[in-house]
Amino acid sequence: MSEYEYLNVERRGPIAIVTFDRPSKANAVNGALLEEIEAAALAFRDDAVTRAVVFTGAGRHFCSGADLTDLGSGQPEPLVLSRRRARRGERVMRALADIDAITIAAWNGAAMGGGACIAAALDFRVGADDCFMQFPEIDLGMNLMWQSLPLIVRLVGAARAKRLVIGGERIHAPELTRWGVLDEQVPNKDLLSRALAFAERYARKPPVAAQMIKRSFSHVTRALDEAFMHQDADQNLATRSTKDYRRAIDAYLAKTDAAFEGD
Repeated sequence: MSEYEYLNVERRGPIAIVTFDRPSKANAVNGALLEEIEAAALAFRDDAVTRAVVFTGAGRHFCSGADLTDLGSGQPEPLVLSRRRARRGERVMRALADIDAITIAAWNGAAMGGGACIAAALDFRVGADDCFMQFPEIDLGMNLMWQSLPLIVRLVGAARAKRLVIGGERIHAPELTRWGVLDEQVPNKDLLSRALAFAERYARKPPVAAQMIKRSFSHVTRALDEAFMHQDADQNLATRSTKDYRRAIDAYLAKTDAAFEGD
């Protein structure tokens, strides 16, 4: 039996497969799944056997981002606690980035919002022909958080990152391949086998050297991320206090268009 409610972790020799397992919700992230992803990522810290980890989603989608039907109890809580809760996502991103083993996304269907952040945080991405990336936060009146904006900028460049994060554009597999987001694009039926082949290639490398090199890359690319992005959780709390945010959420749940007024 899995030790997690919303994750499955399978081990095949030196390769682990972590599957987001809320297919009826398109693997949307609620608080429990967020905590489980962090716990699973941290569990690899003391794992000397696993050399590559493949992340994928059960069902049609990789991860559709935050579960907007799971907005908590609705009861007021102290601001000091709200600020801590708002930083859970950045802890998850840090835990994923700090996995010593090489990490690969087997990306099926949607990677939206936080799900797209997760895909971007991994070392490599193998995408199915139906995969796409989108950041819907802008149309929900929110900023992108989880300290993930630098990841997106490094992955696609500033202009394309603006199309994604400010424009909220949905970018599909062929263009993701052209942009360099996908390391491989494959037919849906071949997704897991190709991702595993990718993982096996890296699992055969000398693990100490490979993991030391990965750590060096991480320090080079992430050195100033927290200095730049340390306030994004507070920015999110500020945007969620606006009337536009409430209009956006109401429109999303009612499947209508919101009219934003800047208040």
